[in-house]
Amino acid sequence: MGTRVGVDLRKLIVTIVMFVVSILFLLPFIWMLVTSFKVERDVFVYPIQWIPREWNAIQNYKEVWFGDYPFYLYYWNSIKVSLLTTIISAMVSALAAYGFSKIRFAAGNWLFIIVLVTYMIPGQAILIPQFILYRNIGLFDNHFGLIMLGSFSVLGTFMLRQFFMGVHQEFIESAKIDGANHPRIFWSIALPLVKPAVATYAILRFIWTWNDYQNPLIFLRTDRLFTIPLAMQKFTSLSGEFYSLIMAAAVSAIFPLLIVFIIGQKSVIEGIALGGVKG
Repeated sequence: MGTRVGVDLRKLIVTIVMFVVSILFLLPFIWMLVTSFKVERDVFVYPIQWIPREWNAIQNYKEVWFGDYPFYLYYWNSIKVSLLTTIISAMVSALAAYGFSKIRFAAGNWLFIIVLVTYMIPGQAILIPQFILYRNIGLFDNHFGLIMLGSFSVLGTFMLRQFFMGVHQEFIESAKIDGANHPRIFWSIALPLVKPAVATYAILRFIWTWNDYQNPLIFLRTDRLFTIPLAMQKFTSLSGEFYSLIMAAAVSAIFPLLIVFIIGQKSVIEGIALGGVKG
């Protein structure tokens, strides 16, 4: 009885400590959110006003979304690029992972090693060749070229291959005996079994693409094609003295990521658990 009370007390203490730590981590975001509701003169009032005395949220967010540098346009650009990149990348990575794990062919392992070796090349080292290539084939300064840059992922292929290898070969052989070909086996048997892993990768790919600053900076030139990271940089340079507007823009920029995580957290947990079981 005494041991159980000791264990419960230890869990309670750990829970309280973790709660306090989580609050500390959330304080910067809370400050950012509260600041986006304030009038400019109250932003740096000391001590900090966690509840604004004067609310200016509507005006701040209206200026961010529909002002001289409208965020609704850059939101649409980021959503389009991130969603299409995520869908294409998840599908290509899943197909490649299935091929490397379940289809036996000559030099298959060597080809997979070559694919992995390309991951060792820093992205910055190939920016100039990519820039020249995209300019010559007409993919420079448009969203389609930006989508293609993120649609083929060595990391996604490697990650999903590990999960496809966990699918028992007996399932594949049984389907072949029943007359199913590899496309049918992939769609009907293998993919549903690793769906949490694919969903986890899709969420990560969406977040990476949404936050990507380097590729849009290099491959986009027209203002109306800018994504959220570029829009944030330019908005900050234009509104650097108005911190309430900058915080409103920052809250707007990270809000979709919170929504994606809240919606997809179950899939992320399932993917991690599946990885633990397969490992």
